[in-house]
Amino acid sequence: MIPADTFYAGLFKVAAAAAGFLTDSSGRVLLVKPGYRDHWGWPGGHIDEGESPEAACGRELAEELGLTRPVGRLLVVQWVPPLDDRPIPLVHFLFDCGMFEEGTGETGVVLQEEELDDYGFFTAEQAASVMPAYLVARLTAAQRARATGETVYLPAAVAE
Repeated sequence: MIPADTFYAGLFKVAAAAAGFLTDSSGRVLLVKPGYRDHWGWPGGHIDEGESPEAACGRELAEELGLTRPVGRLLVVQWVPPLDDRPIPLVHFLFDCGMFEEGTGETGVVLQEEELDDYGFFTAEQAASVMPAYLVARLTAAQRARATGETVYLPAAVAE
């Protein structure tokens, strides 16, 4: 029998991340621009050791945007193979974190300055010009999942 520590030490490594899907009343999605990469994405990040994906989503919204919001239903799970800037695969969980109330004009967003440069609300067409294709696929899957009540799994082929 292989000791557990030896068995688990030899397993394939995978990064896990979680993010929040937030929209305004017209359906535009809230995206953030990190200071450490060229493209926009969702507020969120890597899941800490011992943390569940939904807890990571809530923590990241609080850290990155200063928002305390209920983390809702899982909309999209995406498997992303290794990329040039990330040598191990990633499994990403995207949760529905609701909609900003219409007519308030305020989001309450306070950016984590050491990590994020900006935020904004984007239509799917606008997002396609600031995100890689695999993130655009995640966006359209999240819109569909929210509308239909399903959870969408995006396989590696979408990211290639």
